Amino acid sequence: MARWIGGKCRPISLRTPYPWRPRTFRSNAALEAIATAAEEKVRTVALYNYPSFSGAISALFAHLYHSRLNLPCLILPSSSVEPLRVEDFCVGGEGLDTCYLLDFIGPKGFASKLSQQAMCEVIAFDHRKPALTQIDCCGDPRVTFNVNLAKSSSAAVYEYFSNKLVSMMFPDVGAANLLNSEDQVRLEKVLKYIEDADLRRWSLPEIKAFTIGLNEWRSKLNCITNPYMYEQLLGISSSDLIAKGNLDISSRQIAANKFLDKTFKVRLGRGLYGECLGVRADGNSDLSDEIGKQLSLKSAKAGLRPIGAVICYNIRRKNLKMCLRSTDTATDTSEVAKAYGGGGCPSSSSFIIRMDEYNQWRS
Repeated sequence: MARWIGGKCRPISLRTPYPWRPRTFRSNAALEAIATAAEEKVRTVALYNYPSFSGAISALFAHLYHSRLNLPCLILPSSSVEPLRVEDFCVGGEGLDTCYLLDFIGPKGFASKLSQQAMCEVIAFDHRKPALTQIDCCGDPRVTFNVNLAKSSSAAVYEYFSNKLVSMMFPDVGAANLLNSEDQVRLEKVLKYIEDADLRRWSLPEIKAFTIGLNEWRSKLNCITNPYMYEQLLGISSSDLIAKGNLDISSRQIAANKFLDKTFKVRLGRGLYGECLGVRADGNSDLSDEIGKQLSLKSAKAGLRPIGAVICYNIRRKNLKMCLRSTDTATDTSEVAKAYGGGGCPSSSSFIIRMDEYNQWRS
């Protein structure tokens, strides 16, 4: 196994002083990488939010910056499932110079504690509203929080390292670009789409297809298990992701359409909430959204409530789950779901229903 440190691929021994730890994001490999970096006097660390795409592409920009200047930097994924701890970086007794937190700021007090115990500057980037409540106003001048609710973390990190490279390479400003012209045009467009999704704007054309196209990338965003992550991210294209997303949408819709000729009437709440069309989709719960939305349209055309009810039997739990969908903005499916112990939003909700109760709903 190897890790990228300062643009060079360094071997990492699998022998580790933590043999009892299972493979998690605070893994043997991650701890070994930190120990190796300490031995080699690597005093800059960048932790990125995993499996966030914003976090991974922010890691790419940190990697490009340090590689351009031939500066050693240890880059590691950080997951909220079992995050790396402050004490993990307090090895060797020399501390760090800088630690970047990319697309997250950690739990309250994490950044200030890291700054104090690792004796380093901490620079964090985030765009999520909950991050504002996690900021620890400790007054430590070595801790900088860049939380901008109007700009995606990845865009902020890109600007930060681009500007930092310009300042470091002055007066040769013409050569101070993180990306070549071709990659710059392509990746800046990707950043716009990421920001549109991160900030929940959903305003760019084909943004739904773009986000679906990103799904297959989730397994590639760990730089420990995927040493080619930076090369792969550097070649990413919004048009390719949109094409992949549209292909996936089309195939799922074709699969969903096969259920639309097997519909029956459902008396919601035994008729208390009106009637709509439903279908059994046992073993196909992943298609509930596509089936339900089409059922909603078909139900409205049949003179029923514009709701589609998708019922799936869970073999493992031995119960029925009813998913309600609606494409009508004036319809609230969640009133039904909440009445039966479930929840959701007006256009999409679900709940568990007993078999005897379900039989009362069938017409």
